[in-house]
Amino acid sequence: MTPAPSAESQLAFLSKLQRLFNEGDFTATYKYALLIAIADLAVELGKDDGEPLRLSHRQLARQFIELYWQQSAPYSAGTPQAEHGLLAQNKGIQAAVISALVAFRRQHPSVTAQGAVSTAGYGVLIAKVAQTVSTQPVNFLQNMGGSTDAFLYQRETGCIVLNAGVAYCLRRFQPLVQQLARSHWVGHIKGNKLNHSILGSNDDLEAFLFETPRQALAIIGKGLRRLSDCRCFYCNSKVQDADVDHFIPFSMYPRDMAHNFVLAHPTCNRSKSDTLAALPHLERWLEYISNNDTALQEIGAEAGRSIDIVSTKAVAQWGYSNALMGGAQAWMKAAQYEPVSEGYLQALS
Repeated sequence: MTPAPSAESQLAFLSKLQRLFNEGDFTATYKYALLIAIADLAVELGKDDGEPLRLSHRQLARQFIELYWQQSAPYSAGTPQAEHGLLAQNKGIQAAVISALVAFRRQHPSVTAQGAVSTAGYGVLIAKVAQTVSTQPVNFLQNMGGSTDAFLYQRETGCIVLNAGVAYCLRRFQPLVQQLARSHWVGHIKGNKLNHSILGSNDDLEAFLFETPRQALAIIGKGLRRLSDCRCFYCNSKVQDADVDHFIPFSMYPRDMAHNFVLAHPTCNRSKSDTLAALPHLERWLEYISNNDTALQEIGAEAGRSIDIVSTKAVAQWGYSNALMGGAQAWMKAAQYEPVSEGYLQALS
């Protein structure tokens, strides 16, 4: 087994990543999407060692479809002077992934991103997106400063292979990678003159691009109320106006997964905020998602969110492992915390 990279190697990785954002040629948003995709897959499929990680073009394509699904719908800034239309993802003609998604959604107008997987045309869509990902961002992401530095991955037929230590670094610094990629993505969309007539002066662009749509949250909330008898997951009190909470905080892993949603009393939700939950909550959550797997899959499918319980558990394992390494505190209840210990990882094993 390849050992985890040294502290010096991790710092060198971060320096290369910063160079990529500073010196890379980002003429479209594809490269930001690819960085997010490989970071997410490193969390869900990788391990805390230095082993290379093989990711197929089809796996990357599925991530692209999820990332761009919301962005393949028309955007409205809600101001009188702004137009209503598709946001341009590059400086020239519309991005091929967006065009493929728009055509697919016209053929399947009522389907969600999750429901698309079971449609007859999904195989064709995946093939188109995989081909685009292979010939464009995969081919050019590592170009910076006038040359190519293959510090992230090597190309092989039908896949990329993350270099030794890269999956570890992406897992270790995933929130930073997400923040950098998403902020630059938003900046790219705003800076594209083709979008100026659509965006207007006041916009909620970042929420549109990346956050859970209100309609999906409403569907999830309705399903969770039915599932939990309108009781808060954390304090077990009856709740009239409950919040939908990400058990693994969205700020830590900003991807919606049906098994990661719980119903929460607004006071508990605000108190927990962006921290991980303490061991008693974690143990109950693991039992909760196991006992209610089918119901959560149905809720997720209706809301168009990811319904993979295995990936959700992998994200939890990653989150608590990083918390243990960083000496983090876990939230028990208002003003009460406890240190994350090995017992957390044992519960997840």
